[in-house]
Amino acid sequence: MGAVPMQVLLVYVATAVWVALAVRGYRMHAYRPALLWGMALVALLNLRYVIEGVAGGIAFFVSLYSVFDNLGLAAGETAAALAPCADNACSILGEAYVNHPTWGGAFFERFVQGPALRTQLLYGHLVCNTAVFLLMHYQLAHPGRGASQAAHRLLGRVAFVLLTIGTVCAVWLASEHDGVGPYGGALSRYGFWFMSFCVYGCMLAGVAQARRGDAAAHRVWMIRFIGSMWGAFWIFRLMLIVTGPLFRDHEAVALLLSIWLSAPIGIVLAEGLRRRWERRPLASARDPLAASAT
Repeated sequence: MGAVPMQVLLVYVATAVWVALAVRGYRMHAYRPALLWGMALVALLNLRYVIEGVAGGIAFFVSLYSVFDNLGLAAGETAAALAPCADNACSILGEAYVNHPTWGGAFFERFVQGPALRTQLLYGHLVCNTAVFLLMHYQLAHPGRGASQAAHRLLGRVAFVLLTIGTVCAVWLASEHDGVGPYGGALSRYGFWFMSFCVYGCMLAGVAQARRGDAAAHRVWMIRFIGSMWGAFWIFRLMLIVTGPLFRDHEAVALLLSIWLSAPIGIVLAEGLRRRWERRPLASARDPLAASAT
């Protein structure tokens, strides 16, 4: 295996820093550094598609996993879930890495060689959902009380509209997956629809509680909603680092595990953290992002 480009290494280092901050935050009951670092990194990774263009964004994303999926393989050795892509264009790793996750090759080909509408739907999904992801942390840290209530409601409505657009884009894109074997075919379609249900369903439940005037229940559901987005954005990616090498002899298994499990895991973790905050109100009060969830 050859040298890994610096920009890929930097993402690995930034991810390791985020994991360290998350562990420290959990132990110290101080979550803000991990939240802010993770939010910034998600924004950079997601918006890279728009800044660089779909080809560059996908090639970079695939490269992050090709390194891990090839670990332990001898030169020239491959696996069922690994394959070359045309001119090695689906990666920025160079000729040292010629086998990539088959889902990555399909991802690259479908958008680079596919209709322009498909790329626009991807941009719409990434931009809208990333904006909501960032905005909802601000909302959680600044609950709508007193003079800020009107602004909180307005930002909430903006977030709901953006999430609706992003979800429609995601559901539309997933509806085309039946014939994409490296994604898992119909299992991928239903999985992404299930992920969308988890994310959008939590938002709808939170909106319903707000309309009933139950501020406490509204906060509970919005914390779960944010957890679902952390799952869809972060747990999805982290799982692939582990499951990719583990299941490289079984095409699509690693990707399907991320698709089906990431959002529910995010919700469960968010609910666990919320209950933990409630048991330590004084410690949480030192951290506005955590205190607002109690």
